[in-house]
Amino acid sequence: MTSGPSLAGDHHVHSTFSDDAVSTPAENLAAAQAVGLREVRMVDHVRVSTTYVPEFLAAVRALPTVDGLTVLTGVEAKILDASGAVDAPPEVLAALGTPSGPDRVLLADHQVPGPDGPWSPRSTRARIEAGLDPADVVEMLVTAMVRAMHAVGRAQLAHPFSILPKIGLTEDAVPDDLLDALAAAAVQTGTPVEVNEKWHCPGPRVADRLQAAGVLLVASTDAHEAADVGVYDWVHG
Repeated sequence: MTSGPSLAGDHHVHSTFSDDAVSTPAENLAAAQAVGLREVRMVDHVRVSTTYVPEFLAAVRALPTVDGLTVLTGVEAKILDASGAVDAPPEVLAALGTPSGPDRVLLADHQVPGPDGPWSPRSTRARIEAGLDPADVVEMLVTAMVRAMHAVGRAQLAHPFSILPKIGLTEDAVPDDLLDALAAAAVQTGTPVEVNEKWHCPGPRVADRLQAAGVLLVASTDAHEAADVGVYDWVHG
């Protein structure tokens, strides 16, 4: 990567509000302070049925102020289908960027957003083995990302293309024209794109092309425990 994201930020940090994380918001804040971060985005997983978001936001907003450290908020939700629908409570999406809501929704490719709903990696591989063109899968994924960014307005693209290795593909399967369409949507909607430590994506080719098009890249660890907050081995600034 010729010029990567600032490593003074960690824009994807989970707490115990996510059922697969072990550190509290306070522990994550202390970790961010200890490694000298200037920005940290506290994020937890949601679905349409999730009800804890007000409690999560209240817990983060009650944290003590740390000089020189900006604390941001977000919720992480998967892109559900090819239309760009997002698996988050409608009232949370409606409140994005307001005093009562999170700053952004992190759009995640946890599954392939198919025309009829999310496809698991296993079912996607089966479709490819049955004759579905991988290029069509990639186009469907990027199109859904673009539509989701436009639909929610205040997004962050979480670990983009992390789904590809799970379905037997690599970022080489994403042609330049689709990357350019993704970049154009990110610029138009003001959507930051993560370079993700946990999932090692996007790689240098994708990140460089997005950045050259004017996309804001942000570093993230996707930490699920405080010891990982702001610790980068793969991501380079």
